[in-house]
Amino acid sequence: MSSSPVLPVSAVIPVSEARQQLAELIDRVRAEHTPVYLARRGRRVAAVIDADDLDAILELAEDMADIRAAEAARAEMQATGGTPIPWEQVKVDLGLA
Repeated sequence: MSSSPVLPVSAVIPVSEARQQLAELIDRVRAEHTPVYLARRGRRVAAVIDADDLDAILELAEDMADIRAAEAARAEMQATGGTPIPWEQVKVDLGLA
């Protein structure tokens, strides 16, 4: 490993510098589970993040979308006076049972 200075938490570094330190950046985000942001002309444009951390974030985002969709469905049923369709009936309607 090179003698590059230790970057601060959630560091922002120029893309040109990241190119020179790519292996070290990857090792760091995998070990510390802290993203490193890449900047061009002083603006953040990308991030290096551990792949497992990204998978977990995407899973949480999907779960949150499902929760919001369920809340919207409940609110719609309450507003319209609708009732839920039993799962067994849904399977029959879709030809799954």
